[in-house]
Amino acid sequence: MRVSVVQMNPGADKPANLAQARALIERAAAEDRPELVALPEMWTCLGGDRATKFAASEALPAPGSNLSGGPAYEMLRDLARRLRLTLHGGSIGERDGERLFNTTLVFDPDGQEIARYRKIHLFDIVAPDGTGYRESATFGGGEAVVTCDAGGLRLGCAICYDLRFPELFLSLRRAGAELIVLPAAFTLQTGKDHWEVLVRARAIETQCWIAAPATWGRHLDGGGELRFTYGHSLICDPWGDVAARQASGTGWASARIDPALTARVRRDMPVLEHRRLA
Repeated sequence: MRVSVVQMNPGADKPANLAQARALIERAAAEDRPELVALPEMWTCLGGDRATKFAASEALPAPGSNLSGGPAYEMLRDLARRLRLTLHGGSIGERDGERLFNTTLVFDPDGQEIARYRKIHLFDIVAPDGTGYRESATFGGGEAVVTCDAGGLRLGCAICYDLRFPELFLSLRRAGAELIVLPAAFTLQTGKDHWEVLVRARAIETQCWIAAPATWGRHLDGGGELRFTYGHSLICDPWGDVAARQASGTGWASARIDPALTARVRRDMPVLEHRRLA
């Protein structure tokens, strides 16, 4: 399976973000012919206050209902069907009554939704430069570990800050994951020190491929303050080597997922069978 991770520079203008995503997906599909394309975290609305995020969010149709969704939902479904690929929709704002969730959607080449994952770990931290982030002030947290079949591979779902919690990745491996897709909007301050080393560590620990599409560049938060995300979208193999990278700017990176490499790494170093404490 050939996989492309799309790197975007979204802001709070949802129609502009949709247009940017569509153009990048179509270009990646035309030039690299991937079977799976993945978008970054919160690409429909990055920045702005809670009211802006709420307005940009979408109430999702019940899984399996085939009912129509909002603009982002329908764009993802239509692109997956038209381009005949599995489309991992990164994450978008999901509106559930008065609550918001940071939610992944995955569509198969027939445009059917095959996975829905709500981000479990919420980003409530103070960055090294003193900037505070409190994702839980806007979003609720999910609870379920989610995998799906994507083109014959078992795909596991995680989002951004989940990266710092290896127990989730171990749960995905135990659920059969061979590829874990990790959309992110990693801050510049934390990303420059932790992003690549953590992505590679999770790949090594789980012996899974990790596809990590990210946002890059600047956007404005709810108070009008400039925020910067790190970019450096990655695809890592189960040995922890970087197979593809989009460092800065918008664009994409592609790599071929090799199941034979996964099988060889797991055979020669059977860490899951050796595990004793968890």
